[in-house]
Amino acid sequence: MRHNRKINHLGRTSTHRNAMLSNMACSLIKHKRIFTTVAKAKALRKFVEPLITRSKDDTTHSRRMVFATLQDKYAVTELFKEISQKIAERPGGYTRIIKTGNRLGDNAAMCFIELVDYNDNMKKDTAAKKTTRTRRSRKKSTAAAEAPATEATVETPASEEKAAE
Repeated sequence: MRHNRKINHLGRTSTHRNAMLSNMACSLIKHKRIFTTVAKAKALRKFVEPLITRSKDDTTHSRRMVFATLQDKYAVTELFKEISQKIAERPGGYTRIIKTGNRLGDNAAMCFIELVDYNDNMKKDTAAKKTTRTRRSRKKSTAAAEAPATEATVETPASEEKAAE
């Protein structure tokens, strides 16, 4: 049975796993998208999302807490200056995992993990969807109001022509 075993150990010791996740988090912060296995991406998501949440308040304490985890001052600077500005309104869900198929050598499931606000292709699709979406009740009421008015204007010239003849 797997009672209370919530963490995926990824076949590594805890120090090796923490070092690997820290390096992957630094790479994700610097490059905004990395290519990895699905199991590592899911573990990285649990690792990096609390760090991004902590970067929302730019205090010395939060910087030190993030630096203790990442051990890379360039990644910490990038996280607190650029990324925290973009995700300020987002309440959570800063990363997206996109599965890409299986690896050729060992058939491992592969994916991209990326920061949500940095994919311009996805942003354009959501912006287009929001502009085209309207409320149904509003469409029906305006269509119902316009339909009798157009019928009335079409009928009046025809009735006037018949009356004139």
